[in-house]
Amino acid sequence: MEIVYVYVKKRSEFGKQCNFSDRQAELNIDITPNPELAALYMERNPVDKGVQCSASMSEHEANTERFEMENCGVNHIEGGWPKDVNPLELEQTIRFRKKVEKDENYINAITQLGLIMEHCIKQNNAIDIYQEYFDEEESVEVTEEAPSAKTINVFRDPQDIKRTATHLSWHPDGNKKLAVAYSCLKFQQAPMGMSHESYIWDLENPNRPEITLKPSSPLVTLEYNPKDSHVLLGGCYNGQIACWDIRKGSLVAELSTIEFSHRDPVYGTIWLQSKTGTECFSASTDGQVMWWDIRKMSEPMEVVVMDITRKEQLANALGAISLEFESTLPTKFMVGTEQGIVISCNRKAKTSAEKIVCTYSGHHGPIYALQRNPFYPKNFLTVGDWTARIWSEDSRESSIMWTKYHMAYLTDGAWSPVRPAVFFTTKMDGTLDIWDLVFKQCDPALSLKVCDDALFCLRVQDNGCLIACGSQLGTTTLLEVSSGLSTLQKNEKNIASSIFERETRREKILEVKHREMRLKEKGKTEGREDDQKEDELALNLDDLVSKAEEEFYEVIYSELKRKEAEAMKKTAKPVRTVVGEDLSLPPEESSWTPYYWPPPPHHSTCTLNMH
Repeated sequence: MEIVYVYVKKRSEFGKQCNFSDRQAELNIDITPNPELAALYMERNPVDKGVQCSASMSEHEANTERFEMENCGVNHIEGGWPKDVNPLELEQTIRFRKKVEKDENYINAITQLGLIMEHCIKQNNAIDIYQEYFDEEESVEVTEEAPSAKTINVFRDPQDIKRTATHLSWHPDGNKKLAVAYSCLKFQQAPMGMSHESYIWDLENPNRPEITLKPSSPLVTLEYNPKDSHVLLGGCYNGQIACWDIRKGSLVAELSTIEFSHRDPVYGTIWLQSKTGTECFSASTDGQVMWWDIRKMSEPMEVVVMDITRKEQLANALGAISLEFESTLPTKFMVGTEQGIVISCNRKAKTSAEKIVCTYSGHHGPIYALQRNPFYPKNFLTVGDWTARIWSEDSRESSIMWTKYHMAYLTDGAWSPVRPAVFFTTKMDGTLDIWDLVFKQCDPALSLKVCDDALFCLRVQDNGCLIACGSQLGTTTLLEVSSGLSTLQKNEKNIASSIFERETRREKILEVKHREMRLKEKGKTEGREDDQKEDELALNLDDLVSKAEEEFYEVIYSELKRKEAEAMKKTAKPVRTVVGEDLSLPPEESSWTPYYWPPPPHHSTCTLNMH
């Protein structure tokens, strides 16, 4: 049975507000129960029913739209001048100023304003409101907050074919922009149609890059000029060095010639401390470090071959992966190689062989990160294979500190610019590790899973609060660390210095002991070799003695035989003996045998005693 009730309403009344009012209940239909229908059902006894005591809650997700920003320029024109005065004409403005200065109202206004300004200046001279009473003491905030970090923004590669974010560089003025180099480092596996562009991002606008850089080959490295924030230096995959001036646009301003460029991808570029601010270094896996001046990019100023045998042969050179230059040590620079060796160089040396000062060996694979401690330049950090190591220039045989071997490969690392005992490392499993040597040294103070992809590069902002991490799929994640990790702690400089000095002394003691052990082993091996030589000499002496005896006996026997033969010739008497012979024949025709008397001696014995 269907119950249908039709509501009839005019079209003009649709959408009007409903006005409800009270009225008496009205019975529309009454259905009486039918006992026969009960036979069709079976009673369930007992009945189990669950009851939820907690309040019912629901979960909702909402995807908000991104707030898009646009940059607009403002053309500012100097105003306040009369229409007949052109502010760009110096003579007209000077003439107008002189005319105004002669006006009496102008003189009265200046006099009144001068009294007010004089009163304010006297107040400032009486009390210095900006005076610092405790300049000598370091302003240190002691925080017991647990180390933490949170994601602020994510910058994704806008291209459809994703590329690896290979290098990051912060804007030197204000750190409000981030330059990211994108490239595919898999040899001969770059997909067709892959873009060569790299970008400069504004931290407040992650939707769209602010500036697009268009190189001739994908960029592997990209660095801001610390003296001129409009100039960027890039190392290309084809070995060329490119330079941009963003005031001139997105195209390359200066480009090195292929004939004088690297033969392999440029994995390291770094600006040098110079008067002009235009000098830089570049390093590649072809084993060369080139010294450039961006004002003349036709050929490098100097080329250093990374041949640790000091023969300057390119075939024996070690491939360079990372570079380090500290402005406080202007004559030194360091190179991290593919073979796990750090080469310390002197840029002021006369020959290429003299430029290689010493080497530090400790990694089993390429050194992807190399950086000096900003507070203690003698100590430097290296990241390669499965560990991060801290070295001292005074200890060349071994690193003074190192992390445990991780399950995932380490890809990059950097010191904190504000805390001398804090450094950061990235791994292939997408994890960012923050190490605090003051807090603990065996494990990281904070390990954060940034993304599911492999992290490839890392760069810390100058104030130590923000960290940018680039992934293998081109995603750059911006992280903000807690204040405890970005604020200098009490006595941290002294503690870090004592840690480095203590570990350096320990390594020196171990080096001396290892050197003594090596000398002892060398002495033992030399002693064994001397014993073997003596045994060989003894064996050889016996052989020589026996041989000499044989030769001596041969000489004696030959001499005796000679003497016997001579004696026999002198004393020989032939005697004819006849045994049934015809004596009528002459001796020449008869068969007879001569016998000599006395008979020759048959045996001679000579005994020699030789010592």
